[in-house]
Amino acid sequence: MSKVNLETVKAFLLQLQDTICAGLEQADGKAKFVEDAWERAEGGGGRTRVIRDGDVIEQGGVNFSHVFGASMPASATAHRPELAGRSFHACGVSLVIHPKNPHIPTSHANVRFFIAEKEGEAPIWWFGGGFDLTPFYPVLEDVKHWHQVAKDLCDPFGDTVYNDYKKWCDEYFYLKHRGETRGVGGLFFDDLNEWGFEKSFDFMQAVGNGFLDAYLPIIEKRKDTPTNDAQRQFQLYRRGRYVEFNLVWDRGTLFGLQTGGRTESILMSMPPLARWEYDFTPEAGSLEANLYESYLKPRDWLSL
Repeated sequence: MSKVNLETVKAFLLQLQDTICAGLEQADGKAKFVEDAWERAEGGGGRTRVIRDGDVIEQGGVNFSHVFGASMPASATAHRPELAGRSFHACGVSLVIHPKNPHIPTSHANVRFFIAEKEGEAPIWWFGGGFDLTPFYPVLEDVKHWHQVAKDLCDPFGDTVYNDYKKWCDEYFYLKHRGETRGVGGLFFDDLNEWGFEKSFDFMQAVGNGFLDAYLPIIEKRKDTPTNDAQRQFQLYRRGRYVEFNLVWDRGTLFGLQTGGRTESILMSMPPLARWEYDFTPEAGSLEANLYESYLKPRDWLSL
């Protein structure tokens, strides 16, 4: 097994943040990311980058963080009780993009690395991450493209990797209280170390680098689609689901808050505007109804 190298992972993540920000700025054509560097009193810090009021992107953020401390938070030890009593380093890049046009999906991606150490014992480490897509007015062509990119980057790592991590994504980004998926999924993986450090790191890099390949073509195809206020209101209503998931179910949000992370950076994923409506039901046969009937459930997208 190759030696675990935190600094190599950190260098890749910093470069990945730069690459993704440059790609999104080019796709928007107007707005630029503004960086807010921060430090964590208990150890570590990060670079929060936010883009606002662009021609394409209403608001989004691409964050890098590296935090460390003497003990793991409850959100981590509940999931992995063997981590209790260990010091830790956690580093990653996390992003959420909320476009203006309702015909461009919201997107999320995250890649991360954890290592927990205790004197006299071998370190416990793993990679995690993935990306997922949340459309409001989905186009099957876009969904298939998103999943084809995901499958193509998974295939070199094993015949079952795409199916396994697609299924995990469908199950993780599921709003139990609503009985629906957050969107059309993608990839989700966690606790990845069984391949050894080098192969696991290679996979994490493939996922991180695959995000722009998956997302930018969809932006380009949908950014000039005509829209209206009714579609805007539906977009804002569905953004409410995004808020619900992040505040109720997302382990990353809980981890960040419980480790004393920077609240502004953790909640960067929230949309700039959202709305709730009591007992909303889309009109039968409408584009809005199509989202609920055909897309907010796990499907084998590549076979359609």
